[in-house]
Amino acid sequence: MRSLKATLVACLVASISIGTGAVTSAARVPTSAAPPAAAIRAAAPATPLLVAVRAASHRHFDRVVWEFLGDVPEVRQAGYVRELRGDPSDLPIRIAGSAIFELSMTANGHDPDTGTNTSPGRVVAGLGNVIEVVKAGDFEAVLSYGVGLAKRQPFHVFTLSNPSRVVLDVRKDYRQATRKVWLVDEVRFDAGTPPYTRTVKRQVPAAAPAAAVLHQLFAGPTPAERARGLQTVRSGATGFTALRISGRVAKVQLTGGCNSGSTISVADQIIPTLKQFSTVRWVKIYDPSGHTEHPTGRRDSIPECLEP
Repeated sequence: MRSLKATLVACLVASISIGTGAVTSAARVPTSAAPPAAAIRAAAPATPLLVAVRAASHRHFDRVVWEFLGDVPEVRQAGYVRELRGDPSDLPIRIAGSAIFELSMTANGHDPDTGTNTSPGRVVAGLGNVIEVVKAGDFEAVLSYGVGLAKRQPFHVFTLSNPSRVVLDVRKDYRQATRKVWLVDEVRFDAGTPPYTRTVKRQVPAAAPAAAVLHQLFAGPTPAERARGLQTVRSGATGFTALRISGRVAKVQLTGGCNSGSTISVADQIIPTLKQFSTVRWVKIYDPSGHTEHPTGRRDSIPECLEP
């Protein structure tokens, strides 16, 4: 049986929006940190250097914090975008969420003297609104990140000092519900010991929970969950579109690519994740071209590209 690690490598796709906001100068859950500051540079750098990204849930908002060595960086851009694109490549970058917030700052995410990377490329938060934080660019002292959100909401960007930080607060003034997401258990899969999936809980918008849990699924495990051996197998897909539920049949189309390459695929996570809802008994998954093996009838269906 092919190992899950090999499957993840084979299936990985290289692809690393109303609210009003203002940029001003005012129980934290760390999700990712760079190497110790002393190991990067003893003196403050001339250009702010990102060393940590954190996300935390508060009662009415979620917060993302970027922490820097050196001065507080200038915020160059902050607002919603239709898609996250790389700088300078301009290629689309994979990010989970129904809305995308982008923030760019005058800063570095790497030590310019040594080339050592000091900033995380992707932080899965799995919060009620902030799903994940993804680096979009680190080029010529312009550092940019996208934040994948469950719902587009008003935001506030501000800075703090001692240490230097840029902070994003995004509202979540809507009713939430606790739902499950099915992830792959790497240890059980590699040992050939079913079941190969385990559930984790997520807070999602109660008005559209099915789409919200799929966004959380495609974001994958948080760092703590990953440390327990949990993974998302995306089977080459970068996300989903056209989710609709009618007559207890859920239909969803993958985006990006589609290639199983293993005895386990993204379908093994999508199907139970959607079937937790009383309105869903059958799930039909379509490939990016809109094809599935059994498009009609009350039965589950996957596209040929997800067959083992």
